[in-house]
Amino acid sequence: MNASSGVLERSQVKFRRGALALAVAVCCLIAAAVFHRQILWSMGAVLVNCGPPERADIVVTLAGDASGHRIFKAGDLVREGYAPKVLVSGAGIAYGVPQSTLEIDMAVRHGYPREIFIPMQQPALSTAEEAGYIAARLRSLGVHKYLLVTSFSHTARAGRLLRRTAPDLPFHMIGVNYPHWNDGYWWHEREGEKIWLEETTKTIADFFGI
Repeated sequence: MNASSGVLERSQVKFRRGALALAVAVCCLIAAAVFHRQILWSMGAVLVNCGPPERADIVVTLAGDASGHRIFKAGDLVREGYAPKVLVSGAGIAYGVPQSTLEIDMAVRHGYPREIFIPMQQPALSTAEEAGYIAARLRSLGVHKYLLVTSFSHTARAGRLLRRTAPDLPFHMIGVNYPHWNDGYWWHEREGEKIWLEETTKTIADFFGI
């Protein structure tokens, strides 16, 4: 084989490899265009891990909800007979009022009886820290099984953190839909995209122990 034929053969190999790479890229783009809804749905679905409620000793709402969706859901679970009380976890203070107090006051204004709520204000800056405070309070109350209420996009990570912190306390995770989450169609709104990005980032950070 002379030098010119060797150069030609190498050029043909590079061309074939480039053509193959281009074909694969085009196929991926076509697949993404055709199945983008399923792909985006799956990207949100990995953040969700919850199920139907069961009878328990108490309902627990995680902090971080300024809309009232979590505490309303917890109040509904009490009304439906799944548990007698709600432990309201709150973090932070707004205008001098603890978050747990603000949540309970809001629920009462919407018709839920104040006596079903137990405020638990704590200084946690993350769900991981909050899990420790919740576990300690549940043990002090003699709870053996509970329902944990949080937003759908938060259920998978929150569930892992609570199981890791207190494997001796079984629970059922209850998800709550938020308007911007759109029942899993999170990419339809900018706020939904922000929710997905934030929760995905936190999930990755938890995976690497950051």
